[in-house]
Amino acid sequence: MTSPTPRRPEGATGALDPRDHHDDVPGADLPGPDDSSFFGQPRMLANLFSVELWERFSFYGMQGIVLLYMYFATTEGGLGIDRATAAGSVGAYGGTVYLFAILGGWVADRLLGSERTMFTSGVLIMAGHVALALVPGVPGLAAGLVLIAVGSGGLKATITDLVGSLYGRRDPRRDAGFSIFYLGINIGGLTGPLLTGLVQQTWGFRLGFGLAALGMAFGLTQYGLARRRLPGRAHHVPNPLPRAQYGRWIGLAAAAVALAAAAVLTGVLHAGNLADVVVLVTVLAAVALFALLLTSPRVDDDERSRVRSFIPMFIGSAAFWALFQQQFTVITIYSDTRLDRDLGDWTMPISWVQSFNPFFIILLAPVFAVLWTRLGDRQPATPTKFGLGIVLMGSAFLIFLPMVGVSSVPVLWAALILLVATLGELLVSPVGLSLSTKLAPRAYPALMVALFYLSVALGTALSGSLAGYYAERTEAVYFGVLGAVTIVIGGALLVLSPWIRRTMRGVR
Repeated sequence: MTSPTPRRPEGATGALDPRDHHDDVPGADLPGPDDSSFFGQPRMLANLFSVELWERFSFYGMQGIVLLYMYFATTEGGLGIDRATAAGSVGAYGGTVYLFAILGGWVADRLLGSERTMFTSGVLIMAGHVALALVPGVPGLAAGLVLIAVGSGGLKATITDLVGSLYGRRDPRRDAGFSIFYLGINIGGLTGPLLTGLVQQTWGFRLGFGLAALGMAFGLTQYGLARRRLPGRAHHVPNPLPRAQYGRWIGLAAAAVALAAAAVLTGVLHAGNLADVVVLVTVLAAVALFALLLTSPRVDDDERSRVRSFIPMFIGSAAFWALFQQQFTVITIYSDTRLDRDLGDWTMPISWVQSFNPFFIILLAPVFAVLWTRLGDRQPATPTKFGLGIVLMGSAFLIFLPMVGVSSVPVLWAALILLVATLGELLVSPVGLSLSTKLAPRAYPALMVALFYLSVALGTALSGSLAGYYAERTEAVYFGVLGAVTIVIGGALLVLSPWIRRTMRGVR
């Protein structure tokens, strides 16, 4: 349901991992074990837990209904946008969230620090939901999605760092604290689509978006009342941008905004090609980062080999997310047009199907954690986990095929599909970021993490581009081809696993 949170972009000299705070940062040794008022954890964890819960509630609640809002007819409260165009826009929006996460990390490291960046990002998210709820038509949609994408990217880049700031380097409670925090992510992801979908079906889209805004407002309010209790290092700017460079960076930002505006005004960039443009930008960024890491004189031979080992896993990760993120595009359309959601006289809201995934995550994540712990060194290597997860994702799409031609597909069939997809997610998502940190060259620890997130951005944008080819009359070809191609990619990773492990030079 959710992806791990990005770490620092290049140029940062501060903490790159929540578990690696520098002791010379003000407040780095606090809070200590005596602060244990929240289930044995620092009390500020409760506030950050609540912020992330409500942010995920609002984000996935909005995500559950925004595609429907775009393509539903105006007589049904929607905007009447072409369905393929709407699906592509949602995919492009999802991809830009991960691109903005890199920008958010840079702002935190160079300008504002994690705490102020996170709070400002939360305000932007709330403003985006308010725009969706109150501003009519396409202007409200565009303003809302841009604000939420920028805000969600900034929050992703910082809130995990704030959780890490609650613990001293040797505090044994750290892992348990992050487990509690991760629970909040999935509680929000589970309840958001349930409640906003119910409100949307009963009272309309505007109140559904309004509920998402209220959730974010509640999280920010309770956090704002207690934010001063964060330790000093939460407010620290690790690598401040020299004031002499402000003008150059402001100029670059203004030029980027002007270029995007010109592309929109001249028709070069429009809703119909937005997903494809995001795919292209992401591919170019990934190629540039790989080229930098493979040619830099600051990278030694072992590190260069590890970077090469990540190339097939980058491709596999993008293929995985291209299918998995279709729960917000094609599977939403499928839930609307193909599922039997009637339970007696009551019809289940379309967005409720999106709550299956976080429910399965909450149920199964502890099982996988226990499994890997018990297997220890006998557990599969990361390339093998990746390959198996991608094969499972492709298999989930093949499970659609027995229902081709069935006029009304049972909801439990969709639950089965998402169960298999979730099993794949647990083999890919939790280990992907960990792997990128282990493979990272010492001189560029953040760029490898950025590459992992670019694979997520690429897959998410591709989910929007691919959705344009979905139609009920061709769904056998659509699901069959995508499922088979993805299984082949996963199988190739399994075949390449011994080579990848050798190329990883000692990293498992």
